[in-house]
Amino acid sequence: MPLDLSRRSLFTGAAGLTVSGLAAAGLSSCSQAATGTTEAAFPPGAIDPYLLGPAEGVALLSRNENPYGPSQSALDMIEYAATKGAYYANQEAAVMLMEMIAERNGVSPEQVVLTTGSGEVLSAIAVLYGPRGPIVAPRLFWDTTALYAANLGMAEIQRVPLTDAMEIDLAGIEAAVTPDTGLVQLCNPNNPTGLVSDPATFQAAVRRMAATTTVLVDEAYIELSDDPEANSCVPLINEGHDVIVTRTFSKIYGMAGIRLGYAIASAETAAAIRPVVMSWSPCTSYAAGIGCYEDQAFIDFSKAKVTEARDMVFATLDTLGLEHLPSQTNFVYFKSGLEANAVQAAMAERLISVRGQYMDYNEWTRVSMGKIEDVQRFCHALPEVIGA
Repeated sequence: MPLDLSRRSLFTGAAGLTVSGLAAAGLSSCSQAATGTTEAAFPPGAIDPYLLGPAEGVALLSRNENPYGPSQSALDMIEYAATKGAYYANQEAAVMLMEMIAERNGVSPEQVVLTTGSGEVLSAIAVLYGPRGPIVAPRLFWDTTALYAANLGMAEIQRVPLTDAMEIDLAGIEAAVTPDTGLVQLCNPNNPTGLVSDPATFQAAVRRMAATTTVLVDEAYIELSDDPEANSCVPLINEGHDVIVTRTFSKIYGMAGIRLGYAIASAETAAAIRPVVMSWSPCTSYAAGIGCYEDQAFIDFSKAKVTEARDMVFATLDTLGLEHLPSQTNFVYFKSGLEANAVQAAMAERLISVRGQYMDYNEWTRVSMGKIEDVQRFCHALPEVIGA
C-alpha cells in the first residue's frame, strides 16, 4: 500500500523551548506561570537564570535527560539542517525516518506517526480517546499528557492504585476496564518508579484489555531496560491487537531539547491520530533522527553511562540502608526518610536538582542519572542531607 500523506497530516507536532521546561529545571521566575503554583523547583535566587541546559555548577538530575547527547551523528545532521533552516522541512525527510523506524519494528511506514517528542503524540491520543470514556491508568505514571486532555475537559483519568511493591497493578487495571473505557494508558518502564513489568504477564494483560478498548503503552524508556525487545509491546500491534506504542528520542538518544518522538499503531489508528496533533516538527529534528537512529555505538555508550551512574546510586542507597526500587531506567526512586520536597530543597542548596514530591508519595524522591561527576556529587551529598 503506497504511503500517501498530505503535508498537513504528515508534519505534526509541537516544537520549541517552553517556559514550563525552564521552570522544571529551576528558573524560579517562570515556575508560577508555567505550573499555576507558587512553589518553584528551587528557592528564588538559588540558581542563576540560564538560556539552555543547566547553569554553571548545577548538577541537573531532575528531568531524566541524557547529557551525553546528542550523538555526533545527530550533530552532523543538525549542522547540515541548520543551513537549510530557511525552508520548511521536506516530506521526504519525514518519510525517510518513518521508513527507518518501520523497518526496525517490522511495520509499514504508514503505521508510524512522527511528532515533536512523544509528549505531542501522547497529548493527541488523550484528546482523541478521552471523549470516548475514562482513561484507565496506574495511579502513579507520567500523566502530564493525559492531564492535558483532562484540563481541557476532554478526558477523565481513572487511576488504579499501585501494588504494595509499587508495581503497576495489571489485574486491578484489567478489572476496571469496561466497554465504556475510552483508553488504557500504561508506561513501561514506569515513571517515576523505574520498574519494568514482567513481559509475559504485561503483554498477556494488554492483549486481553485490547479486546475491549485501545491500550496505549508509553515506552519512552524501553531502550534503557535490560531487554528492550522482550519488554516492548510493538509485536502486539503486528499481531493485530488494538495497541498503540509511543517512543521518544529524548532519552537514550539525548535529544530532549530537539524534540522528536513517534507512535506505532495500526495504519487506521495512525491515520486517526495525525490530524489531532497541532503542528509539524522542524527540519533539525528530522535530520537529527535520521542521523542517530541507527547509531548503535552511541546507544551502547549512553546505556553504559546510565548503568554506571545507576549502580553508584544503588550502592550509596544500600550503604545508607535506604529503600529503593530496582529501576531499569535513567532514574531511581528511593525513600529517604524525609519529605521529598525537603530533600529537593536541601539538594538545591548544594546546586543539585532532584525531583520533589509526586502526588501523596511524600517520602519518595526521584533522582535522574546525569553526568557521572554530577551523580557523584549527589551520592556524596545524600548522607549529609538525610543526617546519616
